[in-house]
Amino acid sequence: MGQPKPYQQMLRWADERPDEIFLRQIINRQFTDFTYSDAVDQALRIVTALRGMGLEPGDKVGLISKNCAEWFIADLAMMLGSYVSVPIFPTAGGDTIGHVLDHSEAKALFVGKLDDTKALKDTLVSRSNLQTIAMPYPTINCGYDWSDLVAQHDRADVNPEHADDDLMSIVYTSGTSGLPKGAMLTYGAFAWSAQRLIDHIGMIGGERLFSYLPLAHITERVYIMGSAMMSGICTAFPESLDTFIDDVKMQRPTLFISVPRLWTLFQQRIQQKLPDGKLNLLLSIPFVSSLIKKKVAKNLGLDQARVLGCGSAPVSAALLRWYERLGLNITEAWGMTESFAYSTLNYPFRADKIGTVGNAGPGVDIKIAADGEILVSGEGLFAGYYKNPEASAETIIDGWLHTGDIGDLDSEGFLSIQGRKNDTFKTAKGKFVSPVPIEKRLFELSNIEMMCLVGSGMPGPVLLALPQEFPNFDPERYERRLKRIIDTINGELEAHAKIKGVLLIKEPWSVENGLLTPTLKIRRHLIEKKYHDLGATWPSDKLVQWEE
Repeated sequence: MGQPKPYQQMLRWADERPDEIFLRQIINRQFTDFTYSDAVDQALRIVTALRGMGLEPGDKVGLISKNCAEWFIADLAMMLGSYVSVPIFPTAGGDTIGHVLDHSEAKALFVGKLDDTKALKDTLVSRSNLQTIAMPYPTINCGYDWSDLVAQHDRADVNPEHADDDLMSIVYTSGTSGLPKGAMLTYGAFAWSAQRLIDHIGMIGGERLFSYLPLAHITERVYIMGSAMMSGICTAFPESLDTFIDDVKMQRPTLFISVPRLWTLFQQRIQQKLPDGKLNLLLSIPFVSSLIKKKVAKNLGLDQARVLGCGSAPVSAALLRWYERLGLNITEAWGMTESFAYSTLNYPFRADKIGTVGNAGPGVDIKIAADGEILVSGEGLFAGYYKNPEASAETIIDGWLHTGDIGDLDSEGFLSIQGRKNDTFKTAKGKFVSPVPIEKRLFELSNIEMMCLVGSGMPGPVLLALPQEFPNFDPERYERRLKRIIDTINGELEAHAKIKGVLLIKEPWSVENGLLTPTLKIRRHLIEKKYHDLGATWPSDKLVQWEE
């Protein structure tokens, strides 16, 4: 492949630009800065510390933490020390943490910023032989302390030459359909994917990144950490969720990626101050329009953002068009852990392609199989699932990644996704229904915050929906509006796919209650299980019911 690896670039930046700021951690509303030299120095001292704990090159090392400067440095240390990193979502439950640590046979675990430490504490009780290292934030009691290790150890004398197919990391998929599988990521494919992105987006000196989506997820690891290390870009980390917008404003990133859920929350925040009627009026006045657009961007901390991105879950075209009217063009991208999150992207941004996830990035080939499944080929593919040759053999066939997503390509090669192959359900009438296109259409017409269309074995599909709360919420009025929207949608659907009922749910789905993955995708199989008996007991005279 030929391009340098991320750790080689970091050694280069520390040599060429030692005193330039690389990482900015916000603590007590101030930046705590790390230069390139600081980052490499700490990483090399951590390597010496890990060697002293008896860890050998090739050993697996876990990492559980919210994003912080030390996350980057720990990952760099694992590359320089030739360890295999195993990141774990900071919101993961005890079962997932235990599965990842045991399945990967991790010998040590870095523990950093966590909102809730109970699941981790409970998991570690029965794993006392695991060596633990506490990053310098309030966290659980660990066997070792990061700051002490850095202070007490000299820099390791290492300069590894990893081959392209050497194992760099095992990333466990977020498990929308069962236990997470460990995707094996190599140095070559990681470096190739990050470099293609850098070249395609044209990342240049003076860019600023903001890292807050979980680094245990492939998108953040490649698009943010990979870009930052490979091209030497200053990256900041938030202090907390409560200060998030202020933290973005402190960094004013030039490249910013988010997920549909957060773009929706930003939209709600804007709509509370500027309801759509008023906003439309102001945007229709030329002079006022540009002032409003500047003010909105500035209030989000995105007034310097050159590229805005969205990925990891389906997003409604209506939401992207709403932002486009405000002068904020959001590039939708699509990929998987197995393709290093780099497959398609709508870049350079094309408004006429909103509703697609873009076309293949440079170096990537995409084709649609006879059954509609999207297949991906390129140098940025994973090396298989750890300890699972059967699943590996089913996933990469003749150099093509079988993604499990169903979609189609238009005449210009732009990809539209209909949903997961496994999401399609069969109603009691024996007909198949694909829920994602129906949900996307509903998002366009309604102000529902979360939804999931279920119907496996039911007389007809039932929509589970969480209404978006807003000031002066009137349930009866909301219900009437919803009935009109369902009538519209049902008029567009074939008879077997028509929505039979809507249950407005009471408790939001969340990572904590297990119904969302750490990347805020819905766990369909668990939601379907929870509401399985709904269809059989649905009253024939009611379209909308409220959960008790």
